[in-house]
Amino acid sequence: MGSHGEKVSVLLLLCLSAVTIVVVKAEDPYIFFDWNVTYGTISPLGVPQQAILINGEFPGPNINSTTNNNVVVNVFNGLDEPFLLSWNGIQHRKNSWQDGMLGTNCPIPPGQNFTYHFQVKDQIGSYYYFPSTGMQKAAGGFGGLRVNSRLLIPVPFADPEDDYTVMIGDWYSKSHKVLAKYLDSGRALGKPDGVLMNGKTGKEKDQKPLFTMKPGKTYRYRICNIGIKNSLNFRIQDHLMKVVEIEGSHTVQNVYDSLDIHLGQCYSVLVTANKQPKGYYMVASTRFTKYQLSATGLISYEGSKAPPSPKLPAAPTGWAWSLNQFRSFRWNLTASAARPNPQGSYHYGMINITRTFKIVNSVGTANGKLRYGINGASHTDTETPLKLAEYFNVAEKVFKYNGIQDTPPKKTPAQLKLQPVVVNQTFRNFVEIVFENHEKSVQSWHLDGYSFFAAAIEPGRWSPDRRKNYNLLDALSKHTIQVYPKSWAAVLLTMDNAGMWNLRANTLERFYLGQQMYFSIQSPARSLRDEYNIPDYWKLCGIVNDLPKPPPYTI
Repeated sequence: MGSHGEKVSVLLLLCLSAVTIVVVKAEDPYIFFDWNVTYGTISPLGVPQQAILINGEFPGPNINSTTNNNVVVNVFNGLDEPFLLSWNGIQHRKNSWQDGMLGTNCPIPPGQNFTYHFQVKDQIGSYYYFPSTGMQKAAGGFGGLRVNSRLLIPVPFADPEDDYTVMIGDWYSKSHKVLAKYLDSGRALGKPDGVLMNGKTGKEKDQKPLFTMKPGKTYRYRICNIGIKNSLNFRIQDHLMKVVEIEGSHTVQNVYDSLDIHLGQCYSVLVTANKQPKGYYMVASTRFTKYQLSATGLISYEGSKAPPSPKLPAAPTGWAWSLNQFRSFRWNLTASAARPNPQGSYHYGMINITRTFKIVNSVGTANGKLRYGINGASHTDTETPLKLAEYFNVAEKVFKYNGIQDTPPKKTPAQLKLQPVVVNQTFRNFVEIVFENHEKSVQSWHLDGYSFFAAAIEPGRWSPDRRKNYNLLDALSKHTIQVYPKSWAAVLLTMDNAGMWNLRANTLERFYLGQQMYFSIQSPARSLRDEYNIPDYWKLCGIVNDLPKPPPYTI
C-alpha cells in the first residue's frame, strides 16, 4: 500500500487527465474613432479657401495610441469626390490592406463610409495620417498619430509634464482642385503662399498660445512636417531642444537650437521651461529656397501674460549644415523601443546585401505635359488597385512587374514612360536602396510598410566603393530620407513585410505627377504567418469587383 502522499498524487493526475485546459489569449486593447470628413471654409492666409475637415477640425484630431493597440477608424466621406487616408510611418505588419494608398485600396466613394482596422504592432513614436488621393493633402485632412510605449517597457527619459503635437508645413491659398487643374494642364506649382503651424500662421490678431508650460517642467513636442513642397527649420525662442525620438526610433539624446525637418519627417524633442516666465515663439521657416516663408506659434509660461520678444531666432543657411545635423542623429543602442530588448540588439551592419536598387528621380514630359519619374518611368494609378489585382490573380490585366530596372538608364530620358511602376522584391531579402538626386532641389522619400537604416547621405554620385562610408552600427531606423541637391542617400532594410508597398516622393506635386512606385513582396508560402487575408468586409472595385475570392491563406 502506498503512502498518503502517493495517493494524493495519483488522484491529482486522474483529475488533470479529465480536464480540458483552454488557454485564452487576450486580445490587445481597441481604440475607436468615428470621423466625418467634410469641406469647410478656412482663411489661414487671410483668404477664404475650401479645406477638408475631420469632425469639423483643421488639422484633424490626434490619434493617441499605445504599442499593439488595435486602431479602428470609421470614416464617412462627406466630400463630392473619392477619399482615402494613409497612415504615414505605421508599418501595418502583414496587412498592406490597411495602408490606404490607391495601389492597395479602392477609394471611399462620396456619401459612403469605410472602416480602417489596423494594429500599431511593435512600434512606438511620432507619426501622422493624411489624404492620399489626388491633391487632397493640400486641403487638409491630416493630423497627428502618436504611439506611446507600453507601461512595462522602459523609456530612456522621464515622463514629461505634457505631450504636444506640432504640425508644420507650407501652404497654398488656392484650393486642392485648382492646384490639381494646374498640374493636369502641364503647369508646375509656383512657390507656396505661406507656412502654417497647427493650421495658423501666427500673424492673427490677438494670437493665443498654442501651448502652456509650467516653470521648471519638461515637455515633449512632436514636430511633423506635413507640408507640400519644402523642408522647414523649426526652433523655439531662447530654448534648446533635446531630440529623443525620430520616426519611431529612440535617439542618442543630443541638444539642438534648431532642427531641419524635411517633408514627411517627425521629430520628438524635450523642452524644459527654464527661462524667464513670459511668452516665447516657436518658428518654422522654409529652407533651401530663394524665398523666405515662415509661421510662428506662441508658447506661454503658466501664470505670466508677458509678451514674447518680437526678435525671432534666425535659421541656418546652406545644406552642408543640414547634412552635418543628419550625421549627428544616432540610434540609441541601449534603449528599448516597442519591445524590452535594446534597439542595438539588431545588428543590421552584419547582414549581406542581396540586392541593390538604385533610383534616380527626374523631371520630364509625357504626352507634352509635365511629369516626374523614377528611372525613366512615371507612375500612373490604376482603376483596380495593384494589390487587389495581385491577390485575385489578374495582375497581368492591370500592370506588368519590373517595368523599370534595378539601375537607372545612363541618360535619363526627357520623355517619361507612363505606366504603373511595380517592382518585385524577394520576401526576406536584405536590400540596399540608393537614391541619387541629379536635380537642384532637395528630395524627400518615404517607404510604406517598413523602416530602413539611413546608412549614408553624401554629395556627388554613388558607387559601390562609397559603402565604406556607411554607418553600419547606429544609423537611425526610420521611414523617410532626404536627398540633398546633386547628392545621394543609401538605406538598408530586410524586405520581410509581405504586401504591396508604396515608395513615394513627399513633394506633393511630384507624387501627384508620377514620382512614386510600389514594391510587391509576396510570401511563397501563402501563409497567415506572413500575410493576412483580405478582410471580409473589403471594398472591391475595377475588374475584381465581381470575381470570387481566391482560396484564403492558411497557417
